Amino acid sequence: MTLPAGDKKKIIKDFAIKNGDTGSPEVQVALLTYKIDKLVGHLKSNPKDDHSRRGLLGVVSKRRRLLTYMQKKAQDRYKEIIKKLKLTK
Repeated sequence: MTLPAGDKKKIIKDFAIKNGDTGSPEVQVALLTYKIDKLVGHLKSNPKDDHSRRGLLGVVSKRRRLLTYMQKKAQDRYKEIIKKLKLTK
């Protein structure tokens, strides 16, 4: 599942640390969260789509690994991204 270019650019602009930043953990977590929201909506209307469900589990686990990394390396940035995205820990 690909993200629409306009949505992706907006997310990158909102969560980038500096101009041109696309690889920071904050941007990656925000993009993965957007993707998770879209997949959850898809699975609500297509409950038997097991292939997408497996993909969702992979994306959730990737986001979890990134958040764990951020928690270890930069606690303040971790708390900020959790608050911005309204995630629970």
